[in-house]
Amino acid sequence: MRWEQERRSDNIEDRRGMRVSRKGLLGGGIGTIVLTLVAMYFGVDPSVVLNQAGNMTPTQEEQQQTTFSPEEEHLKDFMSAVLANTEDVWGAMFKASGQTYQQPKLVLFSGAVQSACGFAEAAMGPFYCPGDHKLYLDMSFFNELAQRHGAPGDFAQAYVVAHEVGHHVQTLLGVSEQVNAARQRTDEAGGNALQVRMELQADCFAGVWANHANRTRQILEPGDTEEALAAAAGVGDDRLQKQARGYVVPESFTHGSSEQRMRWFSRGMQSGDPGQCDTFETTKL
Repeated sequence: MRWEQERRSDNIEDRRGMRVSRKGLLGGGIGTIVLTLVAMYFGVDPSVVLNQAGNMTPTQEEQQQTTFSPEEEHLKDFMSAVLANTEDVWGAMFKASGQTYQQPKLVLFSGAVQSACGFAEAAMGPFYCPGDHKLYLDMSFFNELAQRHGAPGDFAQAYVVAHEVGHHVQTLLGVSEQVNAARQRTDEAGGNALQVRMELQADCFAGVWANHANRTRQILEPGDTEEALAAAAGVGDDRLQKQARGYVVPESFTHGSSEQRMRWFSRGMQSGDPGQCDTFETTKL
């Protein structure tokens, strides 16, 4: 990905090296670790886990003296450039439709973090909190993405950020609120099905961003698209469940299969049209 000449975002909130106190949290936090691993590997709605953990005890963050490697600082710089590019792309699209794009913040953290949605540990992976319009990311996740899920490369990393930004776009458009309301009126299986459609739309929005970013800034290099598709496939519910327990339960999916995630990212990337990302009306995901 060509990103060195891109501007950097001012919306990076660096909480790396901050320790989150969680005394009294289910015997020192083991319960939350279990909950977040369930979320990561078994497809539980992240907001449920966050709220359960966050409601267990007040938390506080203490600044620690931490030195980061040149590689980590380089990755932070890359994250800033990617976030800035999403700001430019979505800002222009919102403006073209007569709306104003409210830029989210990207919170970088180490190990655990407190958000407006509750407490979360890095094992849960990246997430977006609609309560504070912030994306949360422990950059060590990218090692997991490359080594365990077979998706190395900078554009795979950019896809992760763009997907979470896609959830922010859903919040601004009112999609998240509508889906959450609908989930309250259905059973667990129905709620899971709605969550899958949410996640696949965010994948499609990530593809829309890639289309516009490349059209206006020529950011793509050979192999970049394949990196993003590998990332989408690597975090498909079927692949995660197969790795975790050896079999797949489609009824418990909350993010979509590898094939679905790749297909909807490709749809957004090929069309560049958010209107092509209506996962809630289609009969075939």
